[in-house]
Amino acid sequence: MPGAASLAAQQYYAHPRNQFWPLMEQILGVRQALPYAERLEHLQASQVALWDVLQSCVRAGSLDAAIEHASAVPNDLPQLLREHPGIVRLCCNGGTAFQALQGHFGVQLRREFPRLDWRRLPSTSPAHAGMSFAAKLQRWRAALDLRGG
Repeated sequence: MPGAASLAAQQYYAHPRNQFWPLMEQILGVRQALPYAERLEHLQASQVALWDVLQSCVRAGSLDAAIEHASAVPNDLPQLLREHPGIVRLCCNGGTAFQALQGHFGVQLRREFPRLDWRRLPSTSPAHAGMSFAAKLQRWRAALDLRGG
């Protein structure tokens, strides 16, 4: 789920210390200085889409650890995949997103979309400061390389 800064701005990864957009600039050439709508267009042209596993949840603050899991309502990810059969890889931004994906859809995804590649990537959140930007860049770059990364 987006954090408080992203919800207030109505933009994914709006917190100034979130490393998502700096990573996208390094990997896909999406300039951080572009208006948000243009950054999204550039992602789409690069065959990258942004979508949350969860549609809604109760959470005090912005930390994923504060999500009240009983309140979590997932987005209809299987329907999205049916409507867009060209999606070949799901990249989860951090462990909470990956756990939500597995918990809500793991069995169904393995059964209905056996060739779908899903990956847990290091979180770009400022709360995940234990990994260097260079290490995150290496992992994200490999995951976004659809030729085999």
